[in-house]
Amino acid sequence: MTKIAIVDDHELMAKALSGLVQKFDGFDVIFEVSSGAALIERLRLNMIPDIILLDVSMPDMDGYEVSFWLKSNLPDIKILALSMNDKEEAIIKMLRNGAVGYLLKGCKPQELKLALESLTTKGHYYTDYLTSRLIKGLSPESIATPIDQLGLNDREKRFIELACSDLTYVEIADKMCISPRTVDGYRESVFLKMNVKSRVGMVLEAIKLKIVDLGYK
Repeated sequence: MTKIAIVDDHELMAKALSGLVQKFDGFDVIFEVSSGAALIERLRLNMIPDIILLDVSMPDMDGYEVSFWLKSNLPDIKILALSMNDKEEAIIKMLRNGAVGYLLKGCKPQELKLALESLTTKGHYYTDYLTSRLIKGLSPESIATPIDQLGLNDREKRFIELACSDLTYVEIADKMCISPRTVDGYRESVFLKMNVKSRVGMVLEAIKLKIVDLGYK
């Protein structure tokens, strides 16, 4: 039995998908969650699926960030991206970040079944629609930067740069013209995106990924 997890911030969509997948022979939905953070919590409790149906557009931690985290931490899990977005850039970014298939949410149930079966037997699901758009987009010249891969925005990048100095968090808040509470929010978001648990870990990861360099002042 192939174990499936569903990650979608729309509960009705998650329930509908779950009910549909449960009707397919050989597949069992072991849980549904509404966010990337909730998914990671389940995975850390050793609730490991074979395939994750992953919504691309979610608040806080979107599908790009979740897939990159999975690729870095649990690469054996197969990711099937689900989205309303059929733009080339979105598809390429998801596949670069670890997804092995991409389905539009308007697809027919039979296509979802085919995709799940293909992931189980072949390890991927690429339609002609995808293939025709990816050959150029996945060339070495177009590889995303670590900032893109981690999904860091400009303010989070600025926070990381300042956190790599000897400033306190209060001083960082002053430099960024924001409240210490907002800095706490940036810190939590960055720690999650970079998969670190401390400021030192964040600094080391930022230097390793060349998000900052040792010459930063």
